[in-house]
Amino acid sequence: MDETSAALATARWPLAASGETDWLRELADDDGLTGFMPPPHPDAAWVLHSMYEHEVGPTDMSYATYNQAVLMAGGTGPEIIPGLDPAEVFGGTQGEHPGPRWRRLRWAELSQRIGDPLVPEGKFPCYTAFPSLRQPVGWPVGICAPSEGYVDRADWNRLVDLLTEHSPQGPDTPCLAYWTPLVLGAEDFDNLSVRSGRLGDAKALYDHPEPEWSPSNLWARDRSWVLCTDYDLWATKVAGPAPLIEALLADKDVEAVRLPWIP
Repeated sequence: MDETSAALATARWPLAASGETDWLRELADDDGLTGFMPPPHPDAAWVLHSMYEHEVGPTDMSYATYNQAVLMAGGTGPEIIPGLDPAEVFGGTQGEHPGPRWRRLRWAELSQRIGDPLVPEGKFPCYTAFPSLRQPVGWPVGICAPSEGYVDRADWNRLVDLLTEHSPQGPDTPCLAYWTPLVLGAEDFDNLSVRSGRLGDAKALYDHPEPEWSPSNLWARDRSWVLCTDYDLWATKVAGPAPLIEALLADKDVEAVRLPWIP
């Protein structure tokens, strides 16, 4: 965690009244337990969370099987799959790029490679994606699945940049951020965690010491746009004006798609 960003997030994103989420509750017609999922507002797109592929490529062994093999070998795992260090396998992305031996693997590339749809029609982007890739006990070693319930730092930073470019007040746009109690491990579902700040300071939220996850929802105080990272999903929905959504879809850094079957 970046201590400077953590201090910045704490200072510039003070707590706000939990009632600030009332309009989201009405918009989403939901209690926000996993995040307030907005309808098109008036338009919407999904930013697919990043996945990564190791230079050795996917293997015939699942993470669970590899973990067992490493334990049986007394921790001398690099010989099990040559060139693949167990520390690289089991460290996880935790929101960061996993390292120099890993590359970003686009959903579209993986879809074309294995023949599975990018997102199955009628489904949300989540752990059910790429069913032919999943082994009986999980994904193959060599591919890090997308993060569930939070955005990678690189994608979060790019999202903030795009939102800034398409907000009339730019970095001075007043915003609010909400984290579901599931992220915080909280038991109080009446006093929700909401913070207020400037869009220009939103990148620092990634290092906030309390939630330690990207927000479940971030929205402009004028309600012109709102994003939702549902606790159970592998993608973030962005709802807002058409120019913002078109910019997301055309961007070369994030991978965004429309899912017309999800209102």
